[in-house]
Amino acid sequence: MSNGFKGLRLHNTLTRTKEDFVPIDPDNVRMYVCGPTVYDFAHIGNARPVIVFDVLNRLLRHLYGADHVTYVRNITDVDDKINARALRDFPDLPLNEAIGKVTKKTADQFHKDVAVLGTLPPTFEPRATEFVQPRADGKADMIGLIQRLIERGHAYEAAGEVLFDTGSMPDYGQLSKRNLDEQQAGARIAVDAHKKNPGDFVLWKLSSPEEPGWDSPWGRGRPGWHIECSAMSAAYLGEVFDIHGGGLDLIFPHHENEIAQSRCAHGTDVMANYWLHNGFLQVEGRKMSKSEGNFVTINELLETEKFGGRKWPGDVLRLAMLMTHYREPIDFSVRKLEEAENTLRKWKRAADMAPSEAAPVPAGIVEALSDDLATSGAFQLMSHLAGQAAGDDDAQAAAALKSAMQFLGFELQAADVDEDAIAKAIAERLALIAAKDWASADRIRAELLEQGVQLKDGKDPATGERVTTWEVKR
Repeated sequence: MSNGFKGLRLHNTLTRTKEDFVPIDPDNVRMYVCGPTVYDFAHIGNARPVIVFDVLNRLLRHLYGADHVTYVRNITDVDDKINARALRDFPDLPLNEAIGKVTKKTADQFHKDVAVLGTLPPTFEPRATEFVQPRADGKADMIGLIQRLIERGHAYEAAGEVLFDTGSMPDYGQLSKRNLDEQQAGARIAVDAHKKNPGDFVLWKLSSPEEPGWDSPWGRGRPGWHIECSAMSAAYLGEVFDIHGGGLDLIFPHHENEIAQSRCAHGTDVMANYWLHNGFLQVEGRKMSKSEGNFVTINELLETEKFGGRKWPGDVLRLAMLMTHYREPIDFSVRKLEEAENTLRKWKRAADMAPSEAAPVPAGIVEALSDDLATSGAFQLMSHLAGQAAGDDDAQAAAALKSAMQFLGFELQAADVDEDAIAKAIAERLALIAAKDWASADRIRAELLEQGVQLKDGKDPATGERVTTWEVKR
Protein backbone atom coordinates (compact mmCIF):
# COMPACT_ATOMS: atom_id res chain seq x y z
CA MET A 1 0.00 0.00 0.00
CA SER A 2 2.99 2.30 -0.50
CA ASN A 3 1.12 4.03 -3.33
CA GLY A 4 -1.44 5.40 -0.89
CA PHE A 5 -4.22 2.87 -1.56
CA LYS A 6 -5.96 2.02 1.72
CA GLY A 7 -8.84 -0.11 0.49
CA LEU A 8 -11.14 2.74 -0.61
CA ARG A 9 -12.94 2.28 -3.92
CA LEU A 10 -15.04 5.05 -5.46
CA HIS A 11 -17.32 5.28 -8.49
CA ASN A 12 -15.68 7.78 -10.84
CA THR A 13 -18.17 9.64 -13.06
CA LEU A 14 -15.31 10.44 -15.44
CA THR A 15 -14.76 6.75 -16.28
CA ARG A 16 -18.19 5.39 -15.22
CA THR A 17 -16.40 2.68 -13.22
CA LYS A 18 -15.57 1.90 -9.61
CA GLU A 19 -11.86 2.48 -9.07
CA ASP A 20 -9.24 2.09 -6.36
CA PHE A 21 -8.68 5.47 -4.77
CA VAL A 22 -4.99 6.36 -4.93
CA PRO A 23 -4.29 9.95 -3.85
CA ILE A 24 -1.68 12.08 -5.60
CA ASP A 25 -0.03 12.69 -2.23
CA PRO A 26 -1.12 10.50 0.72
CA ASP A 27 0.13 13.22 3.07
CA ASN A 28 -2.31 15.73 1.56
CA VAL A 29 -5.50 14.17 0.21
CA ARG A 30 -7.43 16.95 -1.52
CA MET A 31 -11.18 17.24 -2.16
CA TYR A 32 -13.33 20.06 -3.56
CA VAL A 33 -17.14 20.12 -3.36
CA CYS A 34 -19.44 22.75 -4.86
CA GLY A 35 -21.20 24.63 -2.08
CA PRO A 36 -24.42 26.66 -1.87
CA THR A 37 -25.45 29.87 -3.58
CA VAL A 38 -26.39 32.02 -0.60
CA TYR A 39 -29.16 34.02 -2.24
CA ASP A 40 -31.74 32.24 -0.09
CA PHE A 41 -31.89 29.65 2.70
CA ALA A 42 -30.56 26.22 1.71
CA HIS A 43 -33.23 23.66 0.80
CA ILE A 44 -33.23 19.95 1.59
CA GLY A 45 -31.75 19.14 -1.81
CA ASN A 46 -28.70 21.25 -0.88
CA ALA A 47 -28.31 19.16 2.27
CA ARG A 48 -27.65 15.92 0.41
CA PRO A 49 -24.16 16.72 -0.98
CA VAL A 50 -23.23 18.41 2.30
CA ILE A 51 -24.05 15.21 4.23
CA VAL A 52 -22.70 12.75 1.63
CA PHE A 53 -19.32 14.43 1.27
CA ASP A 54 -19.09 14.91 5.02
CA VAL A 55 -19.14 11.12 5.30
CA LEU A 56 -16.40 10.86 2.67
CA ASN A 57 -14.39 13.55 4.47
CA ARG A 58 -14.69 11.60 7.74
CA LEU A 59 -13.64 8.38 6.02
CA LEU A 60 -10.62 10.03 4.38
CA ARG A 61 -9.59 11.54 7.72
CA HIS A 62 -9.84 8.09 9.31
CA LEU A 63 -7.80 6.40 6.57
CA TYR A 64 -5.12 9.04 6.03
CA GLY A 65 -5.21 11.09 9.25
CA ALA A 66 -7.19 14.25 10.00
CA ASP A 67 -4.13 16.45 9.38
CA HIS A 68 -3.58 14.91 5.94
CA VAL A 69 -6.93 15.80 4.33
CA THR A 70 -7.77 19.18 2.80
CA TYR A 71 -11.48 19.62 2.15
CA VAL A 72 -12.64 22.76 0.32
CA ARG A 73 -16.32 23.66 -0.05
CA ASN A 74 -17.03 27.05 -1.57
CA ILE A 75 -19.77 29.60 -1.05
CA THR A 76 -21.18 31.12 -4.24
CA ASP A 77 -21.93 34.77 -3.56
CA VAL A 78 -21.31 36.01 -7.11
CA ASP A 79 -24.82 35.86 -8.52
CA ASP A 80 -26.81 38.40 -10.53
CA LYS A 81 -29.68 38.43 -8.02
CA ILE A 82 -27.29 38.88 -5.09
CA ASN A 83 -25.31 41.54 -6.97
CA ALA A 84 -28.44 43.51 -7.85
CA ARG A 85 -29.71 43.40 -4.27
CA ALA A 86 -26.31 44.53 -2.97
CA LEU A 87 -26.25 47.51 -5.33
CA ARG A 88 -29.83 48.43 -4.40
CA ASP A 89 -29.51 48.12 -0.65
CA PHE A 90 -25.93 49.31 -0.12
CA PRO A 91 -25.09 51.64 -3.05
CA ASP A 92 -22.38 53.51 -1.14
CA LEU A 93 -20.34 50.44 -0.14
CA PRO A 94 -17.67 48.63 -2.18
CA LEU A 95 -19.33 45.75 -4.03
CA ASN A 96 -17.70 42.90 -2.06
CA GLU A 97 -18.63 44.54 1.24
CA ALA A 98 -22.20 45.14 0.07
CA ILE A 99 -22.53 41.50 -1.06
CA GLY A 100 -21.20 40.39 2.34
CA LYS A 101 -24.00 42.30 4.08
CA VAL A 102 -26.66 40.90 1.74
CA THR A 103 -25.52 37.29 2.19
CA LYS A 104 -24.57 37.34 5.88
CA LYS A 105 -27.96 36.12 7.12
CA THR A 106 -28.28 33.28 4.60
CA ALA A 107 -24.65 32.19 4.96
CA ASP A 108 -24.89 32.24 8.77
CA GLN A 109 -28.10 30.19 8.61
CA PHE A 110 -26.46 27.68 6.28
CA HIS A 111 -23.59 27.18 8.71
CA LYS A 112 -26.00 26.78 11.61
CA ASP A 113 -28.17 24.30 9.70
CA VAL A 114 -25.37 22.04 8.49
CA ALA A 115 -23.81 21.98 11.97
CA VAL A 116 -27.11 20.59 13.31
CA LEU A 117 -26.95 17.97 10.53
CA GLY A 118 -23.76 16.69 12.16
CA THR A 119 -21.29 17.83 9.51
CA LEU A 120 -17.70 18.82 10.16
CA PRO A 121 -16.63 22.21 8.81
CA PRO A 122 -14.47 22.06 5.68
CA THR A 123 -10.78 22.92 5.92
CA PHE A 124 -11.40 26.01 3.78
CA GLU A 125 -14.64 27.68 2.75
CA PRO A 126 -13.76 30.41 0.23
CA ARG A 127 -16.28 32.94 -1.01
CA ALA A 128 -16.40 33.55 -4.75
CA THR A 129 -16.26 37.34 -4.29
CA GLU A 130 -12.81 36.99 -2.72
CA PHE A 131 -11.40 35.43 -5.91
CA VAL A 132 -12.69 37.65 -8.71
CA GLN A 133 -9.69 40.01 -8.94
CA PRO A 134 -5.95 39.42 -8.45
CA ARG A 135 -5.10 38.74 -4.80
CA ALA A 136 -2.33 40.07 -2.62
CA ASP A 137 -1.37 36.51 -1.60
CA GLY A 138 -0.89 35.39 -5.20
CA LYS A 139 -3.56 32.66 -5.07
CA ALA A 140 -5.43 31.87 -8.27
CA ASP A 141 -8.19 34.30 -9.25
CA MET A 142 -10.86 34.43 -11.95
CA ILE A 143 -9.49 37.35 -13.96
CA GLY A 144 -6.04 35.77 -14.01
CA LEU A 145 -7.42 32.44 -15.27
CA ILE A 146 -9.44 34.18 -18.00
CA GLN A 147 -6.35 36.10 -19.13
CA ARG A 148 -4.40 32.84 -19.35
CA LEU A 149 -7.19 31.20 -21.38
CA ILE A 150 -7.12 34.09 -23.86
CA GLU A 151 -3.32 33.92 -24.11
CA ARG A 152 -3.44 30.16 -24.78
CA GLY A 153 -6.06 30.55 -27.52
CA HIS A 154 -8.95 29.02 -25.59
CA ALA A 155 -11.07 32.16 -25.08
CA TYR A 156 -12.07 35.22 -27.10
CA GLU A 157 -13.84 38.57 -26.68
CA ALA A 158 -17.12 39.16 -28.51
CA ALA A 159 -20.11 41.46 -28.04
CA GLY A 160 -19.12 42.60 -24.55
CA GLU A 161 -18.32 39.10 -23.31
CA VAL A 162 -15.32 36.86 -22.92
CA LEU A 163 -16.27 33.35 -24.04
CA PHE A 164 -14.58 29.97 -23.75
CA ASP A 165 -13.95 28.47 -27.17
CA THR A 166 -15.14 24.86 -26.88
CA GLY A 167 -13.81 24.16 -30.37
CA SER A 168 -10.29 24.73 -29.08
CA MET A 169 -10.52 21.65 -26.84
CA PRO A 170 -10.73 18.44 -28.91
CA ASP A 171 -11.88 16.25 -26.01
CA TYR A 172 -14.42 18.67 -24.52
CA GLY A 173 -17.35 16.72 -23.05
CA GLN A 174 -15.51 13.77 -21.46
CA LEU A 175 -17.35 14.01 -18.14
CA SER A 176 -20.89 14.27 -19.49
CA LYS A 177 -20.08 12.13 -22.56
CA ARG A 178 -21.41 14.87 -24.82
CA ASN A 179 -19.51 15.84 -27.95
CA LEU A 180 -19.62 19.15 -29.75
CA ASP A 181 -21.74 17.75 -32.59
CA GLU A 182 -24.52 17.03 -30.08
CA GLN A 183 -24.44 20.65 -28.97
CA GLN A 184 -25.29 22.18 -32.34
CA ALA A 185 -28.20 24.56 -32.30
CA GLY A 186 -31.58 22.88 -32.06
CA ALA A 187 -34.83 24.24 -33.33
CA ARG A 188 -35.79 25.60 -29.91
CA ILE A 189 -32.35 26.98 -28.99
CA ALA A 190 -31.34 30.42 -30.21
CA VAL A 191 -27.58 30.60 -30.72
CA ASP A 192 -26.04 34.02 -30.24
CA ALA A 193 -24.44 35.18 -33.48
CA HIS A 194 -21.28 36.30 -31.72
CA LYS A 195 -20.39 32.77 -30.58
CA LYS A 196 -17.91 30.70 -32.55
CA ASN A 197 -19.63 27.49 -31.41
CA PRO A 198 -23.11 26.90 -29.92
CA GLY A 199 -21.57 25.41 -26.75
CA ASP A 200 -19.23 28.33 -26.03
CA PHE A 201 -19.90 29.68 -22.55
CA VAL A 202 -19.39 32.97 -20.74
CA LEU A 203 -16.25 33.61 -18.71
CA TRP A 204 -16.82 37.36 -18.24
CA LYS A 205 -19.69 39.68 -19.14
CA LEU A 206 -19.76 43.46 -19.10
CA SER A 207 -22.03 45.31 -16.69
CA SER A 208 -24.15 48.31 -17.60
CA PRO A 209 -23.74 51.48 -15.50
CA GLU A 210 -26.80 50.37 -13.48
CA GLU A 211 -25.43 46.87 -12.83
CA PRO A 212 -22.83 45.88 -10.23
CA GLY A 213 -19.40 44.88 -11.47
CA TRP A 214 -15.66 44.59 -10.92
CA ASP A 215 -12.92 46.31 -12.93
CA SER A 216 -11.14 44.02 -15.40
CA PRO A 217 -8.95 44.21 -18.54
CA TRP A 218 -12.16 43.81 -20.60
CA GLY A 219 -14.08 46.54 -18.81
CA ARG A 220 -16.24 46.69 -15.72
CA GLY A 221 -18.21 43.45 -15.45
CA ARG A 222 -18.75 40.21 -13.62
CA PRO A 223 -17.65 36.59 -14.02
CA GLY A 224 -19.62 33.72 -15.47
CA TRP A 225 -20.80 30.93 -13.21
CA HIS A 226 -18.23 28.22 -13.93
CA ILE A 227 -14.95 30.13 -13.58
CA GLU A 228 -15.30 30.63 -9.82
CA CYS A 229 -14.77 26.96 -8.93
CA SER A 230 -11.76 26.69 -11.23
CA ALA A 231 -10.18 29.61 -9.40
CA MET A 232 -11.02 28.55 -5.84
CA SER A 233 -10.02 24.90 -6.29
CA ALA A 234 -6.67 25.92 -7.82
CA ALA A 235 -6.14 28.44 -5.02
CA TYR A 236 -6.31 25.85 -2.26
CA LEU A 237 -5.75 22.46 -3.92
CA GLY A 238 -3.49 23.14 -6.91
CA GLU A 239 -3.91 22.66 -10.64
CA VAL A 240 -4.69 18.93 -10.27
CA PHE A 241 -6.22 17.38 -7.15
CA ASP A 242 -7.81 14.13 -6.02
CA ILE A 243 -11.61 14.38 -5.71
CA HIS A 244 -14.25 16.77 -7.03
CA GLY A 245 -17.81 16.28 -5.79
CA GLY A 246 -21.29 17.68 -6.21
CA GLY A 247 -24.82 16.89 -7.27
CA LEU A 248 -25.71 14.96 -10.43
CA ASP A 249 -27.30 18.10 -11.85
CA LEU A 250 -23.88 19.79 -11.93
CA ILE A 251 -22.24 17.31 -14.33
CA PHE A 252 -23.34 19.43 -17.29
CA PRO A 253 -22.74 22.22 -17.80
CA HIS A 254 -21.00 23.28 -14.57
CA HIS A 255 -18.48 20.52 -13.96
CA GLU A 256 -17.86 19.94 -17.65
CA ASN A 257 -17.00 23.61 -18.07
CA GLU A 258 -14.89 23.68 -14.92
CA ILE A 259 -12.78 20.90 -16.42
CA ALA A 260 -12.45 22.75 -19.71
CA GLN A 261 -11.36 26.00 -18.07
CA SER A 262 -8.93 24.43 -15.64
CA ARG A 263 -7.27 22.00 -18.04
CA CYS A 264 -6.86 24.60 -20.77
CA ALA A 265 -5.62 27.30 -18.40
CA HIS A 266 -3.08 25.02 -16.71
CA GLY A 267 -2.21 22.73 -19.62
CA THR A 268 -3.07 19.58 -17.64
CA ASP A 269 -4.66 16.29 -18.72
CA VAL A 270 -7.18 16.34 -15.85
CA MET A 271 -8.56 18.77 -13.28
CA ALA A 272 -9.37 16.13 -10.66
CA ASN A 273 -8.71 12.39 -10.81
CA TYR A 274 -12.01 11.27 -9.28
CA TRP A 275 -15.43 12.86 -9.88
CA LEU A 276 -18.25 11.88 -7.51
CA HIS A 277 -21.89 12.87 -7.89
CA ASN A 278 -24.86 12.32 -5.60
CA GLY A 279 -28.26 11.46 -7.06
CA PHE A 280 -31.39 13.58 -7.38
CA LEU A 281 -33.85 14.19 -4.56
CA GLN A 282 -37.65 14.16 -4.70
CA VAL A 283 -40.06 15.08 -1.92
CA GLU A 284 -42.95 12.66 -1.32
CA GLY A 285 -42.58 11.22 -4.81
CA ARG A 286 -42.54 14.52 -6.70
CA LYS A 287 -39.86 16.86 -7.92
CA MET A 288 -39.34 19.56 -5.29
CA SER A 289 -40.49 22.99 -6.44
CA LYS A 290 -42.31 25.99 -5.06
CA SER A 291 -45.05 25.54 -7.64
CA GLU A 292 -45.65 21.98 -6.38
CA GLY A 293 -45.93 23.30 -2.81
CA ASN A 294 -43.33 20.81 -1.56
CA PHE A 295 -40.31 23.11 -1.43
CA VAL A 296 -38.79 22.89 2.04
CA THR A 297 -35.63 24.38 3.51
CA ILE A 298 -33.30 22.70 5.99
CA ASN A 299 -34.26 25.32 8.56
CA GLU A 300 -37.98 24.66 8.07
CA LEU A 301 -37.44 20.96 8.75
CA LEU A 302 -35.44 21.71 11.88
CA GLU A 303 -37.45 24.59 13.32
CA THR A 304 -41.03 24.48 12.00
CA GLU A 305 -43.89 22.00 11.63
CA LYS A 306 -44.18 22.48 7.87
CA PHE A 307 -43.17 18.91 6.96
CA GLY A 308 -45.19 16.15 8.56
CA GLY A 309 -46.69 18.49 11.17
CA ARG A 310 -43.63 18.50 13.44
CA LYS A 311 -39.99 19.51 13.82
CA TRP A 312 -37.28 16.98 12.96
CA PRO A 313 -33.93 16.51 14.74
CA GLY A 314 -30.80 17.03 12.67
CA ASP A 315 -29.50 13.50 13.11
CA VAL A 316 -32.83 12.10 11.90
CA LEU A 317 -32.48 14.14 8.70
CA ARG A 318 -28.87 12.94 8.41
CA LEU A 319 -29.75 9.25 8.72
CA ALA A 320 -32.75 9.54 6.39
CA MET A 321 -30.47 11.07 3.77
CA LEU A 322 -27.84 8.34 4.16
CA MET A 323 -30.23 5.38 4.16
CA THR A 324 -30.24 5.60 0.35
CA HIS A 325 -26.90 5.09 -1.43
CA TYR A 326 -25.51 8.46 -2.41
CA ARG A 327 -25.58 7.77 -6.17
CA GLU A 328 -29.22 6.63 -6.17
CA PRO A 329 -32.24 8.95 -6.38
CA ILE A 330 -33.88 9.53 -3.02
CA ASP A 331 -37.53 10.09 -2.16
CA PHE A 332 -37.49 12.29 0.91
CA SER A 333 -40.68 11.57 2.83
CA VAL A 334 -42.25 11.69 6.28
CA ARG A 335 -42.25 7.89 6.29
CA LYS A 336 -38.50 7.81 5.66
CA LEU A 337 -37.92 10.30 8.49
CA GLU A 338 -40.04 8.21 10.87
CA GLU A 339 -38.08 5.09 9.91
CA ALA A 340 -34.79 6.91 10.53
CA GLU A 341 -36.02 8.21 13.89
CA ASN A 342 -37.02 4.74 15.07
CA THR A 343 -33.66 3.32 14.01
CA LEU A 344 -31.80 6.07 15.84
CA ARG A 345 -33.79 5.44 19.02
CA LYS A 346 -32.72 1.80 19.02
CA TRP A 347 -29.10 2.71 18.36
CA LYS A 348 -29.03 5.36 21.07
CA ARG A 349 -30.61 3.09 23.69
CA ALA A 350 -28.03 0.41 22.91
CA ALA A 351 -25.08 2.82 22.76
CA ASP A 352 -26.16 4.21 26.14
CA MET A 353 -25.09 0.87 27.66
CA ALA A 354 -21.45 1.32 26.53
CA PRO A 355 -18.70 1.85 29.11
CA SER A 356 -17.02 5.23 29.19
CA GLU A 357 -13.79 3.97 27.61
CA ALA A 358 -13.51 4.76 23.91
CA ALA A 359 -13.57 1.85 21.45
CA PRO A 360 -12.03 1.80 17.96
CA VAL A 361 -14.25 2.28 14.94
CA PRO A 362 -15.40 -1.22 13.94
CA ALA A 363 -13.45 -2.56 10.97
CA GLY A 364 -16.72 -3.65 9.34
CA ILE A 365 -17.95 -0.06 9.27
CA VAL A 366 -14.79 1.16 7.55
CA GLU A 367 -14.91 -1.79 5.14
CA ALA A 368 -18.52 -1.08 4.14
CA LEU A 369 -17.91 2.63 3.61
CA SER A 370 -14.73 1.90 1.66
CA ASP A 371 -16.92 0.23 -0.98
CA ASP A 372 -18.07 3.49 -2.62
CA LEU A 373 -19.67 4.75 0.61
CA ALA A 374 -21.99 1.76 1.03
CA THR A 375 -23.84 3.22 4.01
CA SER A 376 -26.48 0.48 3.94
CA GLY A 377 -23.86 -2.12 4.84
CA ALA A 378 -22.56 0.07 7.66
CA PHE A 379 -26.07 0.60 9.01
CA GLN A 380 -26.87 -3.13 8.90
CA LEU A 381 -23.82 -3.78 11.06
CA MET A 382 -24.84 -1.00 13.45
CA SER A 383 -28.32 -2.46 13.84
CA HIS A 384 -26.78 -5.87 14.48
CA LEU A 385 -24.55 -4.36 17.18
CA ALA A 386 -27.60 -2.64 18.70
CA GLY A 387 -29.41 -5.98 18.83
CA GLN A 388 -26.44 -7.65 20.53
CA ALA A 389 -26.12 -4.85 23.06
CA ALA A 390 -29.82 -4.79 23.94
CA GLY A 391 -30.57 -8.50 23.71
CA ASP A 392 -27.40 -9.94 25.21
CA ASP A 393 -26.42 -7.04 27.44
CA ASP A 394 -23.16 -6.97 25.45
CA ALA A 395 -21.08 -3.99 26.58
CA GLN A 396 -18.50 -4.61 23.86
CA ALA A 397 -21.14 -4.42 21.14
CA ALA A 398 -22.53 -1.25 22.74
CA ALA A 399 -19.07 0.31 22.74
CA ALA A 400 -18.53 -0.58 19.09
CA LEU A 401 -21.91 0.90 18.18
CA LYS A 402 -21.16 4.07 20.11
CA SER A 403 -17.86 4.47 18.28
CA ALA A 404 -19.53 3.90 14.90
CA MET A 405 -22.19 6.50 15.65
CA GLN A 406 -19.60 9.08 16.64
CA PHE A 407 -17.55 8.30 13.54
CA LEU A 408 -20.57 8.82 11.28
CA GLY A 409 -21.61 12.08 12.92
CA PHE A 410 -24.67 11.01 14.89
CA GLU A 411 -25.69 12.44 18.25
CA LEU A 412 -25.27 9.99 21.12
CA GLN A 413 -27.60 11.72 23.56
CA ALA A 414 -31.05 10.22 23.54
CA ALA A 415 -33.66 12.33 21.82
CA ASP A 416 -35.97 14.43 23.95
CA VAL A 417 -39.21 12.68 24.75
CA ASP A 418 -42.32 14.29 23.26
CA GLU A 419 -44.57 14.16 26.33
CA ASP A 420 -47.59 15.61 24.51
CA ALA A 421 -47.39 12.94 21.82
CA ILE A 422 -47.11 10.19 24.46
CA ALA A 423 -50.11 11.55 26.36
CA LYS A 424 -52.11 11.64 23.13
CA ALA A 425 -51.13 8.03 22.32
CA ILE A 426 -52.06 6.86 25.82
CA ALA A 427 -55.47 8.55 25.59
CA GLU A 428 -56.08 6.92 22.21
CA ARG A 429 -55.06 3.52 23.61
CA LEU A 430 -57.38 3.87 26.62
CA ALA A 431 -60.25 4.69 24.27
CA LEU A 432 -59.46 1.59 22.21
CA ILE A 433 -59.41 -0.56 25.35
CA ALA A 434 -62.78 0.86 26.37
CA ALA A 435 -64.06 -0.11 22.92
CA LYS A 436 -62.49 -3.59 23.39
CA ASP A 437 -60.25 -3.07 20.34
CA TRP A 438 -57.40 -4.97 21.94
CA ALA A 439 -55.33 -5.42 18.77
CA SER A 440 -55.14 -1.68 18.08
CA ALA A 441 -54.39 -0.95 21.73
CA ASP A 442 -51.54 -3.47 21.67
CA ARG A 443 -50.21 -1.89 18.50
CA ILE A 444 -49.90 1.51 20.22
CA ARG A 445 -48.12 -0.09 23.18
CA ALA A 446 -45.68 -1.80 20.82
CA GLU A 447 -45.03 1.39 18.84
CA LEU A 448 -44.24 3.32 22.01
CA LEU A 449 -41.94 0.55 23.18
CA GLU A 450 -40.10 0.77 19.86
CA GLN A 451 -39.48 4.42 20.76
CA GLY A 452 -38.12 3.44 24.16
CA VAL A 453 -41.29 4.32 26.06
CA GLN A 454 -42.67 1.58 28.31
CA LEU A 455 -46.30 1.77 29.46
CA LYS A 456 -47.47 0.59 32.88
CA ASP A 457 -51.18 -0.06 33.49
CA GLY A 458 -52.77 0.22 36.91
CA LYS A 459 -55.94 1.30 38.72
CA ASP A 460 -56.85 4.56 40.35
CA PRO A 461 -57.29 3.55 44.04
CA ALA A 462 -60.12 6.06 44.49
CA THR A 463 -62.19 5.38 41.37
CA GLY A 464 -60.99 1.97 40.26
CA GLU A 465 -60.54 3.26 36.72
CA ARG A 466 -57.63 2.13 34.56
CA VAL A 467 -54.70 4.56 34.53
CA THR A 468 -51.56 4.31 32.47
CA THR A 469 -48.16 5.70 33.37
CA TRP A 470 -44.95 5.54 31.35
CA GLU A 471 -41.18 5.61 31.65
CA VAL A 472 -38.28 5.85 29.27
CA LYS A 473 -36.68 2.42 28.93
CA ARG A 474 -32.88 2.51 28.67
